[in-house]
Amino acid sequence: MKTLVGRIVVMAIGLLGLVGCAGESPNNLGAKSGLLAPCPSSPNCVSSQVSDERHRIAPLTFSGNPDKAFARLKQVVFQRSDTAIVEDLPDYLRVELRTLLFVDDGEFLLDRTNKVIQVRSASRIGYSDFGKNRSRIEDIRSQFLAPGGE
Repeated sequence: MKTLVGRIVVMAIGLLGLVGCAGESPNNLGAKSGLLAPCPSSPNCVSSQVSDERHRIAPLTFSGNPDKAFARLKQVVFQRSDTAIVEDLPDYLRVELRTLLFVDDGEFLLDRTNKVIQVRSASRIGYSDFGKNRSRIEDIRSQFLAPGGE
């Protein structure tokens, strides 16, 4: 009986520890003067507004009406089962991107002049994300550029 109770206690503690993997939302998010937050030195972040290859990812490009393009992005993001919209402003969108145990933060900033949507996706905790933020943004890009899109 002690071993069964001990196992249950260990499992419960382990599950409580995993729930803590979500982490807290950073307080440096949000577009300030047309810039998204910089990436930390860890490899678990990608941004279209950085120059180093480790973190660099291309922005989403579009032609035509910027408002229609941003609406298309919002539609793509809204349809994803792993994504929850946190902040929805005319030219800025912040989302939480969930995996099984972790929450990442995604940001999208409409640059009307250059006809691009700047992107940033970063893990809240840990060091490596095994490329998850990059692959997720590339998946969003594919959906955004799919036929019928902008």
